Amino acid sequence: MADRLHKGDKVEWNTAQGKTHGTVEKKLTSETKIKSHKVAATKDDPQYLVKSDKTGAKAAHKPESLKKRS
Repeated sequence: MADRLHKGDKVEWNTAQGKTHGTVEKKLTSETKIKSHKVAATKDDPQYLVKSDKTGAKAAHKPESLKKRS
């Protein structure tokens, strides 16, 4: 999935409350902080910054946890 996601892609992922939806903001390939959370992304192990459609909150997700929506 890592090579298939791009900025603007609609994705979904599982949370404790069930599935949620959002939009990919960008691919993270270096260590980043989101609020006080450290995201340990690298070029070999990237993560994606995703904005929730429901809350507007931004979070980093590993590619395998995201599913592209049609």
